[in-house]
Amino acid sequence: MSWRRWVKPEVYPLMIPIVGVLGLVATQLVRNISTNPDVRVTKENRAAGILENFKEGEKYAEHGLRKFVRGRTPQIMPSINDYFTREK
Repeated sequence: MSWRRWVKPEVYPLMIPIVGVLGLVATQLVRNISTNPDVRVTKENRAAGILENFKEGEKYAEHGLRKFVRGRTPQIMPSINDYFTREK
């Protein structure tokens, strides 16, 4: 009963992007905790201090999406851009 009081049908379109952003934030937090070389969760790893792990840091920074996008043109719709920018 109280759910209907606070969440009205007009709010549903706002909840969709909020839930999407929360999903992205959760994904980034899990990625940082699990694979970031600068984040140490266990006590043994924290006791190690500052490590010179350049290979691990480069592996973290050069992830798959960055490798996929590198070398591509930064356009959303290249065919439409070409259509409107070509000389007539």
